[in-house]
Amino acid sequence: MGNLPLSTGLFGTSAAVSEQGRFIAKRIRIGITYYYTPISEPGEHTLSATTDFQTSTTLCPISSLSSSVLPKSCSPSADPSSPATSRPLLVFFSWLGAPLAAVGKYRDLYMDRGMDFLLVQSNVTHFLWPRWGLEYGLEVLKVLEEPQFSGRPVLVHACSIGGYTFTQTLIHISQGWNKHTDLAQRVIGHIYDSLVVGTLERMAIGLGRTLVPRLERFIKNLAMFYFWLFKRHTADFYNTGIQVFHNSPVTAPALFFYSENDPLCDHTDLEKVIDFWRKRGMTVRSRKWKVSKHAAHMRCHPEDYLCTLEKYLNSLHVPSIKAKM
Repeated sequence: MGNLPLSTGLFGTSAAVSEQGRFIAKRIRIGITYYYTPISEPGEHTLSATTDFQTSTTLCPISSLSSSVLPKSCSPSADPSSPATSRPLLVFFSWLGAPLAAVGKYRDLYMDRGMDFLLVQSNVTHFLWPRWGLEYGLEVLKVLEEPQFSGRPVLVHACSIGGYTFTQTLIHISQGWNKHTDLAQRVIGHIYDSLVVGTLERMAIGLGRTLVPRLERFIKNLAMFYFWLFKRHTADFYNTGIQVFHNSPVTAPALFFYSENDPLCDHTDLEKVIDFWRKRGMTVRSRKWKVSKHAAHMRCHPEDYLCTLEKYLNSLHVPSIKAKM
């Protein structure tokens, strides 16, 4: 985001603000950034898809919604510099080390559909020391319960380690159901892209390939020793997270993107999760490729990825003021 000026008011605490022309970005805290389109007159479009996305998505057109679904906060009398707090909120849990340019493609995709975009970035320390991950998950949960976000329909899109971070949020929801039940019910859909599933060894491989690819084997062995040495503070926490994810308090329709050749995801284990969720009565869609790249399925298979995503979003009947995927 670079050096951003500070402002106050939206969340009652300091937030960095950046005018990006097409949208406004507010840094709520380190790792969490809120992107929204200023309120405009009905019929006025302030966002446009990038050329690549316009080309790919013309294969799957979405019919425009009637003006009756326009948020009341988009009326001419509303403050044009404010976000429309009745818009659906897309919460994007990004993969480790994701560059903003890559995240921007997902952001533009959802914002062009009329959603606001909350970016949640994970830190490797959140994974290596799960207690810190749990603390971060609680911070994310508190942000989603802020007045500017409470009451809004939420759609979750988690990539790679982002699925782990979202699970830390689910743990707090599960442990304090009465307190956080509203958020669990507000989630209208959850998307998992390149979810890390399998043994601790797969997690260690993921760390090596992400942190220092040239020292992948060394990092993997070091991570395995670390997991063994601090089992009570790492592996045991991971197992708890796995159980919570299996019995997720969020039962809205889900979508999984994955591939058979992903070294960070055991696709057979992931398919067991999908089957278990279906047996719970959940609606689950999935798209699997024989060959793809971890956390890069949209880049490797753009038309297939976007058409699958579009069909899923249409099935949710997500309100939109710009139905132009």
